[in-house]
Amino acid sequence: MENKKKVAFYTLGCKLNFSETSTIARDFQNEGFQRVDFEEIADIYVINTCSVTDNADKQFKQIVKKAMKLNDKAFVAAVGCYAQLKPEELAAVDGVDLVLGATEKFKITDYITDLSKNDRGEVHSCEIEDADFYVGSYSIGDRTRAFLKVQDGCDYKCTYCTIPLARGISRSDALESVLKNAQEISEQGIKEIVLTGVNIGDYGKGEFGNKKHEHTFLDLVKALDEVGGIERLRISSIEPNLLKNETINFVANSRTFVPHFHIPLQSGSNEILKKMKRRYLREVYTDRVANIRKVMPHACIGVDVIVGFPGESDEHFLETYHFLNELDISYLHVFTYSERDNTEAAEMDGVVPANVRSKRSKMLRGLSVKKRRAFYESQIGSNRTVLFESENKEGYIHGFTENYVKIKTPWDPALVNTLQNVQLTRIDEDGSVRIQFMH
Repeated sequence: MENKKKVAFYTLGCKLNFSETSTIARDFQNEGFQRVDFEEIADIYVINTCSVTDNADKQFKQIVKKAMKLNDKAFVAAVGCYAQLKPEELAAVDGVDLVLGATEKFKITDYITDLSKNDRGEVHSCEIEDADFYVGSYSIGDRTRAFLKVQDGCDYKCTYCTIPLARGISRSDALESVLKNAQEISEQGIKEIVLTGVNIGDYGKGEFGNKKHEHTFLDLVKALDEVGGIERLRISSIEPNLLKNETINFVANSRTFVPHFHIPLQSGSNEILKKMKRRYLREVYTDRVANIRKVMPHACIGVDVIVGFPGESDEHFLETYHFLNELDISYLHVFTYSERDNTEAAEMDGVVPANVRSKRSKMLRGLSVKKRRAFYESQIGSNRTVLFESENKEGYIHGFTENYVKIKTPWDPALVNTLQNVQLTRIDEDGSVRIQFMH
């Protein structure tokens, strides 16, 4: 028996990165490599990078150091968004042998012919204009849910964002291919699929130069609702201008789509939304939330917000705060604005001091805690379905209801990856909800 080369992976950033890492890992396994945990000694370490989270470069250096500690002869490859935006910077990090950009990362096994360490990282990154083909992928995280990539890239020009520079133009998977992946996932006994992409509401845009929609996001949702064996489908994050009322109404009556929406707002001030070049005003947002509430009163609605954008005065911030406080939403993801090279916002006047950014962020995080608590309280006494996860956390098993309420109950291995009908009884001191089983 020959000794198989070992490969380990580390993923930074979003669900999309996780689904792509899984696909790259499957390619390695098809080439005869053995996948091991990142904490173990491996011959190759692949780090999938992110350009959105702050301190991306610091984090990257620490992860490389960790790999080198485990095996200083290991071959280290960096792929993903940060590798596309700052390839030279990553290549200069001590220990890095290979840096692959947006299109090359899916052909990584072609580049790893010779595993000898390089004095300096070798860079293969395309002009981002060449990132115009689509590679489908999905990841199976904790055996309970899978992340299915349906779209990549973005044609929007938001002034704070580097994703179009890191991932290229908006392009989609063929509907047949998405359905085939969904079928494969369902055959592995996985109960929930989360749809991911960079701008999934834009689903259906074809290859480069061909912007006609073969299918729309609504077509995708309708077709997925028919896939047998999947119990739950969740839409990860969708732009307010692309979340159409037809989609909301379809989800309300669908077999598998759950009443949970995550809709980026970014600011509650129209003036700031215009500076960000977002494609809607706050009135559209109010309208979407009202439409969801009308047909799914118990839906969970999550919101992304950025604080400290250039030119955001105290008045603008308070406008956002009050807007969100009055809106019937369930939780917030708060991002503190940070400058990115080659974006319009980085050149703008009215830079908000770091301490003010962090104070605003704290205020909105506090508001999020309050909103989530109120949402959970509104659900007490209701009957829901919970999908239980696989981990034993200090004697408890956790899970989520269809409308994203976090549940805990004493550990019972028979519950893992099952759907159970329950009644929500009370909120525990740690903020999760306790239940009674309905038999």
